[in-house]
Amino acid sequence: MKTVYKSVLGVLLLLTACDNDLDQFPPNIASSDSLTDFEGVLNAAYYYQLGTVTPMAIMGEFRADNAFMFEPPFTEFDEYDNGLTAMEDQFFGPFYTALYRSILSVNNVIENSTDATEIGEAKFLRALSYFKLVQVFGDVTVNLSATPSLTDTSILVRQPASEVYDNVIIPDLQDAIAALDIEIMDGRASRLAAQSLLGKVYAFRGDYASAEPQLAAVVEGAEAAGISLIANFNEIFGAEFEVGNSEIIFSTQISSSITDEYTFGSDFWNWFVGDDSKSDFPVDQDLVAAFDASDANGGGIDLRRAVTLNDDGLTAIKFPKEGGLGPEHDWIEIRLADIILLYAETLNENGAPASTVLPLLDDIRARAGLNSLTGTVNTQAEVRQAILDERRLELAFEGHRWFDLVRTGAVDAEMGETINPNYHVFPIPVSEILATDGVITQNAGY
Repeated sequence: MKTVYKSVLGVLLLLTACDNDLDQFPPNIASSDSLTDFEGVLNAAYYYQLGTVTPMAIMGEFRADNAFMFEPPFTEFDEYDNGLTAMEDQFFGPFYTALYRSILSVNNVIENSTDATEIGEAKFLRALSYFKLVQVFGDVTVNLSATPSLTDTSILVRQPASEVYDNVIIPDLQDAIAALDIEIMDGRASRLAAQSLLGKVYAFRGDYASAEPQLAAVVEGAEAAGISLIANFNEIFGAEFEVGNSEIIFSTQISSSITDEYTFGSDFWNWFVGDDSKSDFPVDQDLVAAFDASDANGGGIDLRRAVTLNDDGLTAIKFPKEGGLGPEHDWIEIRLADIILLYAETLNENGAPASTVLPLLDDIRARAGLNSLTGTVNTQAEVRQAILDERRLELAFEGHRWFDLVRTGAVDAEMGETINPNYHVFPIPVSEILATDGVITQNAGY
């Protein structure tokens, strides 16, 4: 059983659910003065992140141009209209529920624990949870209490995403950075993870001036924290490489010894290898073409292709199933290559010359068997596209692609069609709208 879950089962026995997802809280909160050890409650918050894994993988890859579905109504991921509401039971509902349960658990820790590190981890998890919610749904309900009112429906009203960033996500991450240690412990939040996430948050908002120092701190402080790029790309992924992996800054740990609350919540790898009839051959040939272009423009064969795709380019093997290890794959939330590329993007958007930005990509490209782009790409627009292309190939099937397209304003250009911005986000679960008598509202277009 992995470290972060060592006491989670006992805590889960205490958890209950009421009429809607915001009403779920441990019944012992009412007498929280008698609870002195909050480690189990914090571990429960980590555990609930499992329910976000497959939904984020599906949304990040199948909504974008890396993968597609064969079987209706799952084909709605490639049809930019109101049809995605049919996917609530398998994706959006479990995702929504898991995050608000995680939030309720961390609220308990934040309100009642006296351990500064526990509170720092809890604030990181709360920020991560709300960041995922905002990325996926836009405006969302905000609850910062361990004991939310069950009668005051006004607390359910969705808050503007900008206010969620300003009042919750950013302050929580700033507090987490101050509270957490640089050392990265197995499966737990660290200062580097909080700085990475804060940089991501600023970049997602287009605030590159604020993102730059946070991402610089991660890139420059990585070595001191024992973080570095893995020499061989094929040794980053797979359960056998997870212990002591120097590239992973934060991951949601998955273990077959812990039953996921939702039976499909953490089997993301299964969708990529084509083991679900809804998408037997999930790889979009546009991604294969992108690897072809990388070969042609990089002066070699992009070594990431053989790690990412099978020989015929129809299925994705980045998280291999062989040896029965599929259920053991951790979901990588943040790794160093992701942050280096995001830092390069930030410098470019802040006006740094190509000669300063492009060398940051060299180690990543050299690992992939490719030449440096320095001297071949010059304008800010060219560098911007080069970094977006690099992120696509480096991070394929890690759940980033759709959200990268949205935050960089590249959806229409990369998808090859004009897509109504209403469909840049996903539908609020209809069950939540009904359970609150419409206090929680639906996104426009759905």
